[in-house]
Amino acid sequence: MDGNFQADIETTVRGAHSAVGQRPASAAYGKTLDRVETYFDQTATKTWEQLTSTAPVSKVRQTVRKGRDAMRALMLSRLPMDLTGQRVLDAGCGTGLMTEELARRGAQVVAIDISPNLIDIARKRIPLHLHSQIDFCDGDMLDAGLGHFDHVVAMDSLIYYTADDIGQALAKLAPRVSGKVIFTVAPRTPFLMVFWYAGKLFPKRDRSPVMIPHRKAPIARAARAAGARGKLRDIKRISSGFYTSQALEFEG
Repeated sequence: MDGNFQADIETTVRGAHSAVGQRPASAAYGKTLDRVETYFDQTATKTWEQLTSTAPVSKVRQTVRKGRDAMRALMLSRLPMDLTGQRVLDAGCGTGLMTEELARRGAQVVAIDISPNLIDIARKRIPLHLHSQIDFCDGDMLDAGLGHFDHVVAMDSLIYYTADDIGQALAKLAPRVSGKVIFTVAPRTPFLMVFWYAGKLFPKRDRSPVMIPHRKAPIARAARAAGARGKLRDIKRISSGFYTSQALEFEG
């Protein structure tokens, strides 16, 4: 495995960038948000730029790239092929792979990420003729000022947060979404739990933000407790080498 073992595992297994900026009661939430922003806007920008390109990468990262491509295709398959006239939020858009496909389907896309550097990469990579359909912005995907949407996609953007945090995010989004909120979490598997516990052993200065493995039921309970009215469904798990992610769908 190339590079630092912990950095590779935490960067490539989760392969994500958080766009969540709400500040719920949990005191740890703000610290996590700040850590995620710093990590993806400074430490991991170059790694992420390479991983999401066609440039050669290590065998480990090849499996992650393959897994992320499969997950992106899965999430897009849950939306209409023709999105003309529909407004879609790409929450945690990163370098813009999902955003570009949504725009090609005709959507008006709000592409938001917590990392300004990743937004800059997305803006440069996506063909200019699609820019009229895209609003690039860095910040909080839960900002009410972003308005209403037909659908929301959040690929690997919520993996650092607790079930309560995710439930509150769904409760804030649901009233402003007429269709689906499609998102992913790190599934609670023995494999990922090993790395979760192992990550706790590393000094904080040596760790990227730590994912939190989940099952669907606690997230559903947290969403109901936060006031979200709708149904949460398991879609499918994608596993490819060191990439494992579970797609979920919330619809009111």
